[in-house]
Amino acid sequence: MPHFDALSIATMVIVMFVTFIESTSMFLAVGDLVERPVDQKALVRSLRVDGLGTLIGGIFNSFPHTSFSQNVGLIGVTGVKSRFVCATCGVILVLLGLFPKMAQVVASVLPFVLGGAGIVMFGMVAANGIKTLSRVDFTKNHHNLFIVAVSVGMVPVVAPKFFSQLPHALEPILQSGILLASMSAVVLNIVFNGVRKERDARRDAREDTAHEFEGAAHAGDGH
Repeated sequence: MPHFDALSIATMVIVMFVTFIESTSMFLAVGDLVERPVDQKALVRSLRVDGLGTLIGGIFNSFPHTSFSQNVGLIGVTGVKSRFVCATCGVILVLLGLFPKMAQVVASVLPFVLGGAGIVMFGMVAANGIKTLSRVDFTKNHHNLFIVAVSVGMVPVVAPKFFSQLPHALEPILQSGILLASMSAVVLNIVFNGVRKERDARRDAREDTAHEFEGAAHAGDGH
């Protein structure tokens, strides 16, 4: 009979919340790249698709599925923004899985070519992350600096045995810098900045969008 462990279930739920945080940042970055800002409704639909993909993956005994941050860098490098190209890539991946001989085409690409493309692609991911952080108010709200500093998630790297005495079921969270950093950022943001009402968040989003359009208009006038 199946065995359900409450601690393991809670751990996986937290992992999925962190996955949603990562996906949210990628959706926003892609929206900026394709010049189609992501509103709340689009973000909710995107997260539902992420959850559906994970549900289907779990049924087939697979890992949780999520959007790849590499795709953000790929759009920035190639400039290709068509969804049909993404669908075609999905078909190619299915064919590679069904016909292993086709994988020789990928294996024939020289390592230094893949390495050079990887440096640029992951650099674009990091640059988009910095661009997203640049919208945060670090001047008037000094708590944000503290949140970013603590949420770097270096504890598992610097001190691997820091959480060695805690329950084994918590290792997927405590031994992952990404999960630990995401949890720290969410908790500290709630502690220092609180939970704002949806109405206030929408008003701030409209103001930020208006400022961006004004800045773009001024830049156009300057040219």
